[in-house]
Amino acid sequence: DGKDDVTTLAIKTLFQQGPGGAASVESFTRRSRPAGTKWYYASAETEVLSLVVSAATGRNLSEYLSEKIWIPMGAEADAMWLIDGGGHELGFMGLNATLRDWGRLGMLLANYGELGGKQIIPADWVKEATRVHAPHLEVGVASKFNGYGYQTWIIRKDQPFFALFGVRGQGIYIDPVGKLVVVHTAVFAGPRDSRAAQFELFFTTLKNLS
Repeated sequence: DGKDDVTTLAIKTLFQQGPGGAASVESFTRRSRPAGTKWYYASAETEVLSLVVSAATGRNLSEYLSEKIWIPMGAEADAMWLIDGGGHELGFMGLNATLRDWGRLGMLLANYGELGGKQIIPADWVKEATRVHAPHLEVGVASKFNGYGYQTWIIRKDQPFFALFGVRGQGIYIDPVGKLVVVHTAVFAGPRDSRAAQFELFFTTLKNLS
């Protein structure tokens, strides 16, 4: 409605109205539920995580991602990350890359962080990040069709399938057993459109390959 939290965050970050960084999230001080009782995706929480990572490493997110993942995984092109008024990357959105490089990231995660005999991301961390850790995060509980891990969407209770989703329909669907990765770039007219066709493609492809 133009006054909601998502709009407020966008104004302070994407539209660069303000100093950025921690100032962009300091106004969000009220909880609707006690922590650890109900899942709800909130962009401000992802923004906080990005600020914590940057402060803990003493690096901006672009440099850290480039050194730890982008270059080691053999990305073919530079990525671009949108920034706020203070030069901080938008932790909750705005990372732009080529289709094939998104595929490379998907394959890296499908192999639990290993590529060409080199462990780029710790395998145990990837496994922890792609599973459910509490009842309110289970598939069908967190949302109608999905569960939630560490910034990852869990898409089956009985299989280790997971995905990365973007607000406009971007998606990376990953089967770490069969090593299938399906990447979609932006396809939605609005942020609430259905992903039903994407899921159908992913699961039909899995069925056909098996």
